[in-house]
Amino acid sequence: MASRTIAVPSFDLVIVGATGDLARRKLLPALFQRDRAGQIPPGARIIGAARRAMDEAGFRAEAAAAIAAASPTPEEAARFLARLGYVHLDATGQEGWSELAGMLDASTAVRVFYLATAPELFAPLCARIAAHGLAGDARVVVEKPIGHDLASAAAVNTAIGAVFPERSIYRIDHYLGKETVQNLMALRFANALFEPIWNSAHIDHVQITVAETLGVEGRADYYDRAGALRDMVQNHMLQLLCLTAMEPPTSLDADAVRDEKLKVLHALVPLDAATESVRGQYRAGAADGGPVAGYREEVGHPSNTETFVALRAGIANWRWAGVPFFLRTGKRLPQRLSEIVVAFRAVPHNAFGAAAGPVRPNRLAIRLQPDESIDLWLMIKDPGPGGMRLRQVALNMSFDRAFGVRNPDAYERLLMDVVRGNQTLFMRRDEVEAAWRWVDPILAAWETAREPPRPYTAGTWGPAASVALIERSGRTWYDDGGFEDGTDAADGIHG
Repeated sequence: MASRTIAVPSFDLVIVGATGDLARRKLLPALFQRDRAGQIPPGARIIGAARRAMDEAGFRAEAAAAIAAASPTPEEAARFLARLGYVHLDATGQEGWSELAGMLDASTAVRVFYLATAPELFAPLCARIAAHGLAGDARVVVEKPIGHDLASAAAVNTAIGAVFPERSIYRIDHYLGKETVQNLMALRFANALFEPIWNSAHIDHVQITVAETLGVEGRADYYDRAGALRDMVQNHMLQLLCLTAMEPPTSLDADAVRDEKLKVLHALVPLDAATESVRGQYRAGAADGGPVAGYREEVGHPSNTETFVALRAGIANWRWAGVPFFLRTGKRLPQRLSEIVVAFRAVPHNAFGAAAGPVRPNRLAIRLQPDESIDLWLMIKDPGPGGMRLRQVALNMSFDRAFGVRNPDAYERLLMDVVRGNQTLFMRRDEVEAAWRWVDPILAAWETAREPPRPYTAGTWGPAASVALIERSGRTWYDDGGFEDGTDAADGIHG
């Protein structure tokens, strides 16, 4: 099945922080892929801006290295690199701003500033953009973290909002650009099979897991100030929770979707940090096929920053009252996995008898990474003679197998949405601040308790307390595709 490419208007995209890790690993490769697909119009330009003194040829050489993994043909590489310009820019001073203004074309349909910088530069950069008359109808893209608590998030939002109206601000969360996340909405709202049973009468609980095998790598300074709760839960995981739990929007217009997500955030029940949260920090162990150091050795000093968080959340509304949402994220876990598991209630009566084996509840496993797929676990009769034997298998829809096309990186979709002016997959100010309003009391409770994070060995699924957290309610974590007895999705029925 061929994928469909939707044209976008001509644009000037300024990447501030163009020599940084994000631009090199994500932004430039994503833009190249869109150019390769023919989506970027001929007149569109990409202008790198950074504090490093470098000429245009040097930036193009760095960009060529960034896209090399995509194996471009010489013609593809030449076309993309010809779009690139570069300016040496001082975020807080005057240097480079006049040159940048001279490079921008006032007649270009769309102007975008992507602030791929440290968050503390968002406010001064927006002020400089305004002072040099470059804001106009431009759009601005900002990455997380937006603040480190509610007060600082509000201050950052106010500073950006002093220059750009809310309709021009794109707070990016790359998880929302993943194909499977958007398919969650299609699954719920385009299929009569699911929406009538998407409630507390039929769903027992929901698990959201974002697991990483990596440690802090080159992000030690940032991560040691942030920790897992700020880095992953406040943004990525709460956004996944919102999309899972929200009411059907009246349309897929940006504000219709974001209004429903906001209602979920407002309905989150304040949790008891002492009994409904677990903090952990990895120690030396084995991950990624070899021995690894502990977190404190990686950052080079004693630290009580958490690298693992498990939470039990509740939503106080008619649809979800009494249904626990278990959230878990951590570094140096056994596998890289981002997944939402919707666990349905058990059948009310087992008519098959003990000899047939257990009748396990149905589960819907929505995997975001590494292999995007949707698995619906069902009970069937094991084929063959000899009586009724029950077995649970997955109806599996793998995006690679089903569509046979390259699955675009999330940044490809989100960057083109910015150019199109579609804010559906971006966070609104009130969403960001509502998420902080729920997270802040957890951080405050941890600070008051002054208990160090519970240790766990690298390469395991976190501290034992996280298992106790979920098992106190009679449930268990699903570490293998939403199934607890080791059966693999590969045994299922594939779409």
